[in-house]
Amino acid sequence: MTTPAARMVGVATYVPTKVLTNADFERMVDTSDEWIRERTGISERHIAGDGETLASMGADAVGRLFAEQGVTADAVDALIVGTATWDRLLPSAACDLQAAIGAKNAAAFDVSAACSGFLYGLSIADAMVAAGRAETVLVVGAERLSSITDYGDRATSILFGDAAGATLVRKADGDGSGILSTFLKSDGTLGELLYRPGRFPVTPEQVERGDYFLRMAGREVFKAAVRSMAEACDAALERAGLDADAVDLLIPHQANVRIIEATAKRTGIPMDRVLVNIDRYGNTSAASVPLALDEAVRSGRVEPGMTVLMVAFGGGFTWASALVRW
Repeated sequence: MTTPAARMVGVATYVPTKVLTNADFERMVDTSDEWIRERTGISERHIAGDGETLASMGADAVGRLFAEQGVTADAVDALIVGTATWDRLLPSAACDLQAAIGAKNAAAFDVSAACSGFLYGLSIADAMVAAGRAETVLVVGAERLSSITDYGDRATSILFGDAAGATLVRKADGDGSGILSTFLKSDGTLGELLYRPGRFPVTPEQVERGDYFLRMAGREVFKAAVRSMAEACDAALERAGLDADAVDLLIPHQANVRIIEATAKRTGIPMDRVLVNIDRYGNTSAASVPLALDEAVRSGRVEPGMTVLMVAFGGGFTWASALVRW
């Protein structure tokens, strides 16, 4: 089994207080609570309120993480933000977050890998620490998907929510805990199946035409997501020299409960060892995995010494996994 060079130190999240329920959507578009739950597993999702930005949500998650781990912003050598919903295109979301939390010693940059962004960032952080290029890396997955969701489109509007999650990556303690393996892959030829059209700067005409919002070919995305996440799970296990029986908990990207179930089946992990919280949050893209991990840790489903497999799939297409001994 792989000897970890780096480890995750804590996890913390932020979720807006505003909630959109399926009943709300029944009044907005031609849909029903039963239709949504049957096809997606979602009952409600949290939406950023007035004045809440990607940076402010990320800062709330990071502030909680720092307080719990006894870390100050000065200790951060690098700050990586995975997102597809920037507050603005320049500067980066990471630089805006850096300013918000006062991480003056950090190199800050974004990772644009859609729903896989947090795991892409985690893999980069693992490599930086292993190479001795950083001692403390802050990895954040944050999304304000409500800013690019067409609430007149029942096929996509019911899916998405807003949230932020953060973790620290530092040198492994040598006790066997840490990041055992990671896996990253993409296929840009499938980009037209899940994309956000239009160019920047965004004009009122673009918004009126609907070429600013997320667009998705649901059935094709479903097939690709299951196939790719199963591949990512298998690859992470193989790189660590383990099999599915060694996994105490699978934490998949929360895109659709049917995708989660199909991925678990292909990977050989029973659903009683899979974390599912899509019913309460919807698809929060890059925030999805840390949001689920945070819940697992705080509820006691993940304890020290357990092996956790995280996997995600997103527009690009991108997919990623990380196997961690907690």
